[in-house]
Amino acid sequence: MVSRSIVDLPLHGGKCPPWLFERMVRLSRAILLLVYQEFGAKELIKRLSDPFWFQALGCLLGFDWHSSGLTTTVGGAIKEALKPYFNDLGIYVCGGKGKRALNTPQEIIFWGEKQGLPKQAYKFVTLSRLTARIDNNAIQDGFQLYFHLFIFSKDGQWGVIQQGMDEKTAYARRYQWYSEKVLDLCENPHTGIVSSVKKENVLNLVAKESKPVQNSLVRLLTEDLSLVIKELTPKVHLIFKEDHTLTLKDLSVKSLKKVWEKVYQNPPSDFQSLLLTEGMGAKTLRALTLASELIYEVKASREDPVVYSYAHGGKDGHPYRLNKQLYDTTIQELEEILRKAKLGETEKLSLFKRLPKIFNIG
Repeated sequence: MVSRSIVDLPLHGGKCPPWLFERMVRLSRAILLLVYQEFGAKELIKRLSDPFWFQALGCLLGFDWHSSGLTTTVGGAIKEALKPYFNDLGIYVCGGKGKRALNTPQEIIFWGEKQGLPKQAYKFVTLSRLTARIDNNAIQDGFQLYFHLFIFSKDGQWGVIQQGMDEKTAYARRYQWYSEKVLDLCENPHTGIVSSVKKENVLNLVAKESKPVQNSLVRLLTEDLSLVIKELTPKVHLIFKEDHTLTLKDLSVKSLKKVWEKVYQNPPSDFQSLLLTEGMGAKTLRALTLASELIYEVKASREDPVVYSYAHGGKDGHPYRLNKQLYDTTIQELEEILRKAKLGETEKLSLFKRLPKIFNIG
């Protein structure tokens, strides 16, 4: 099993038809509740955070296996499926696509406070922001985030599913995280990397090889800016090659001045704090990275952090057209398993007694 994953998917037009989305919600609900019943909340978050398990789930639900919509639509179906059970399971799914992604912090705080976990909720808000900053800014692969799902449990486990779009190629890339796989948020933190497209010269500041650069970035911001500019001047003519990722355009004195004005009096203590600094976007990080490489003679990783199954067919007819009857039979069989489940725990028994009502059956 690989340790980190990104999935590249082409953009497909159109929307998921209502008849399919309704079935996706019902089938995903049955599957996820079975996982919870058998293995618990921790395992459920772990599986949702696994790129290959998530991809297989999307295929089982009948969505386009190679479409960017698999992430957003399956993510939306999961949130819709589990929402009636948030309090019963102690698992919460926050965020989504576009504006919903921007509302993630408010959703995390709402559910955290509702469970009497305000301190933990604010910790999760920071994690939500940090994972987004890393995938949008610290990994500069040309994909801009537009989808962010943050999943957490009352016991402290968390997972992230987010996706970015490369407007030039119309491909999307999915990034996934799981709390227990993350030993260091700023060193190879993802749960896997799967891609049909590997890019050249990707600036990856959270690769293990970039650790010296992370340290030099923090150190650089404690230096006098005039001395930094003076140190850079004789070197800029010698360093650049035609295939170099960073160029003189990235070494904007104006950008560097803005950074120093914000952080010089109170510089970040570590790379994680630096990423969370207001205004520390991708362009600023490029300028600081280049300056650090030139002054401290360190080198950031340029390696793209890159490294699936059908049951019911796909929405767009690939590999074959969806079989609604087979799809409904699968749902009914899983629901029947859930009905017959004999659970010793009162909390879980009460949970599954409500299944017929939520599924609108029986």
